[in-house]
Amino acid sequence: MARQNVTMNHPVEDAVAFSRAVVQGPWCFVSGITGVDPETGEIPDSAADQARNCFTSIEAVLEKAGFTLADVVRAVYYLTADSHAPEVIPILKEKFDAIRPAATMVVSGLPKPGLKVEIEVTALKSS
Repeated sequence: MARQNVTMNHPVEDAVAFSRAVVQGPWCFVSGITGVDPETGEIPDSAADQARNCFTSIEAVLEKAGFTLADVVRAVYYLTADSHAPEVIPILKEKFDAIRPAATMVVSGLPKPGLKVEIEVTALKSS
């Protein structure tokens, strides 16, 4: 099966040489997506708002690739501080309560000041 690179035509994709997602067979690997507002490019103060923005962008990438959030089987959540978890967890529950992907939460730095959340997912198209 042919590999399909999915782009959202954002300048950072070319600058850093990556795809927003790669589809290979029934799999879709979505790159880490930060909480930048996809409409304004601004970074909200709230970790919860950043998580919501992550999902807005993730759902757009999945749709462009021919997948939905219901296809997600794995998720990795990156937070810049463990104190952001109480804000982010309700958003995760809202989006994934019925889906229940395998998941990992990591506390680490992110490359731009103000970013608090980054989420990456892997989706599998069921036959």
